[in-house]
Amino acid sequence: MGNLIVRRVTQMLLIMLTVSLLLFAIFDSDQFREKVAVAELGGFGVATLSAGDYHEWLEKKGFNQPFLVRYGQWLRAVLHGDLGQSIEKDVAVSTLLKESLANTAILAFFVFLIMIPVSLTLGVLAGMNVGSALDRVISIAAVFTTSIPQIATAVLLTVILALGLGWVPAKSAMTDGWSFRALVLPLLTLLVYDIGYLVRMTRAAMAEVMASQYIRTAVLKGLPYRRVILRHALRNALIVPVTLIFLELNGVLSQVVVVEVFFQYAGFGRMLFDAANFGDIQVLQAATLVAVAVAVGSQLLSDAAYVFLNPRVRFA
Repeated sequence: MGNLIVRRVTQMLLIMLTVSLLLFAIFDSDQFREKVAVAELGGFGVATLSAGDYHEWLEKKGFNQPFLVRYGQWLRAVLHGDLGQSIEKDVAVSTLLKESLANTAILAFFVFLIMIPVSLTLGVLAGMNVGSALDRVISIAAVFTTSIPQIATAVLLTVILALGLGWVPAKSAMTDGWSFRALVLPLLTLLVYDIGYLVRMTRAAMAEVMASQYIRTAVLKGLPYRRVILRHALRNALIVPVTLIFLELNGVLSQVVVVEVFFQYAGFGRMLFDAANFGDIQVLQAATLVAVAVAVGSQLLSDAAYVFLNPRVRFA
């Protein structure tokens, strides 16, 4: 298992290095340079800047140095936590990133806190009773929730819970600190889809395990049904959903863009959306690095969980 983890970590570092090089090359192009120059020097386009001012700006920013030299300097700065300055908000990107990630982390914490026990319980119950009324109800509900776009879920929940019943605020700006009431709508919007998806995967895995030969043999040998489920079926059935839970770390980070923008939630997705609209290159660059790091890290955690739960891989 240790060798597998070392290989995965090495692959993760190589992927991150490759992505950072590609990312730097993209944002180092003339097109993005001109956007940054216009944003910092003022004007309505690079054509409105004088050639002297533009070349002086290039010299000041070090763009006249070789590409690999600039990449090395940028990579060294990133490793030291210097991600540049936000053009739109005039604050350090590291500060902006820290605040937005902290708010998104609060949202993600409650998503996983509720999603994991609810999804696994419903999925296991449905998989243990394939074809029953309970299985049909759970399966239909799971398919229904995963078929609704998140933006439609957000609108529906806002109309019912905020505008209709007035139980929760319609917006979750998080400007005066966080409160659970402000989290209700974005939290429910994420949970409606995520729980349905994980329930379906858990139900399929549990149903497959319950139909396997070794489970039938254990039942025919007279082992208590509770023991068959807890000691034999459950561990193997949880391999797929547990690995998916870790991969959902990356899924939540991508889903929050729609949710945070709709509810004006001051998190990572809202920051990324605002930076893309404004053309804040430094913020986009840093946010992309974070997104790739989360994607690669979640894959590493998923592989580790799979190896831990599956002895055939662990001892291969």
